[in-house]
Amino acid sequence: MFGKLEHELELDVAASEAWNLFGTIEIAKFVEKEMPQVFQKVELIEGDGGLGTVLKLTFVPGIPGPPSYKEKFTKIDNEKRIKETEVVEGGYLELGFTLFRVKFEVIEKGEDSSIIKSTIEYELKEEHAANASLVSTQILANIAQLAKNYLNKNKAPK
Repeated sequence: MFGKLEHELELDVAASEAWNLFGTIEIAKFVEKEMPQVFQKVELIEGDGGLGTVLKLTFVPGIPGPPSYKEKFTKIDNEKRIKETEVVEGGYLELGFTLFRVKFEVIEKGEDSSIIKSTIEYELKEEHAANASLVSTQILANIAQLAKNYLNKNKAPK
């Protein structure tokens, strides 16, 4: 069983500014700092924020879904402003998922506006199909909104 969920939010900053946050390791530091009610810890396990980087995300007890997992940066396209991560250990893989991929795409809209498109793609063994209900873009939507607020406060001067 394959599934896909998407969320989009318009940002009031240039795509290049948004990409400086979403396309780098900075987004991991940002969510750990700005979302302590969701992320207990975001640890850099391997790498420097480039392709192949592995993070361990540990969630606050009580958050729906798995308590923690490791994800790997599997695609970073600075030209198209697309970054993909896949769960490589624990978490959703222990719940019958064979793929759990998160994609951030920063789309240029205008000189001072862009869109952050967050996508979750997953594959699930048929016998675990009920676990599809655990997949939600809510955390990604919250990250996008907090990032929008942060980017608005820290806009590059003209």
